[in-house]
Amino acid sequence: MKSLRAALTLTLLFMTFRSAGYAVDEVHPSPGTSGDTTVMDPVMMEKMKLLTTPGEPHKVLETFVGNWTYTGKFWMNPEAVAEDMTGTITNTLIFGGRFLKQEIEGPWMGETFQGIGYTGYDNVKGEYVSAWVDSVGTGIMTSSGQYDAATKTLTQSGSNSCPMTGDKARPGRSTWTVIDANHNTYTSYTVGPDGNEYKAMEIQYSRMP
Repeated sequence: MKSLRAALTLTLLFMTFRSAGYAVDEVHPSPGTSGDTTVMDPVMMEKMKLLTTPGEPHKVLETFVGNWTYTGKFWMNPEAVAEDMTGTITNTLIFGGRFLKQEIEGPWMGETFQGIGYTGYDNVKGEYVSAWVDSVGTGIMTSSGQYDAATKTLTQSGSNSCPMTGDKARPGRSTWTVIDANHNTYTSYTVGPDGNEYKAMEIQYSRMP
């Protein structure tokens, strides 16, 4: 079993280096020997280490760690009356601080809403990336963007399939703003039937005592 795990680990590392475009030098055997040896360029290895290690941008995620309650509103369309929403959310750092995992649950339109999200900072792309799935859809919402330290706001744009409109890639935008150590606000926007952007959701998070 250990040898199998080691082989799988080496295979994944090799695939990662290839996909990242790093140099892999093939060292051919000397006369009288058999077999080939693959050696990683030390300079490329160091670059790989830097790009796969959490850094200063990842520390922004620490702000959102903890157990929270939330209250908010959402709008099905620009003319709709706002619907209230409440619930709880647990945010934890995973994989050595590389990603923030969000687990949310609360009542929604007579049912129990559940969702899971992941947000991290991609060192290669130089931006924050997120993915979200929940119990009221079958698609995966993806988005990316930047954090503004001056306003303490993470702004991201992306798209998701929409069961209400039938859009396969409905564009959207979101802002996640830190108010203080115990409060933050999330706001999302999407495109209405007229093609104009409107506020679709606004949530206020409060840290549990």
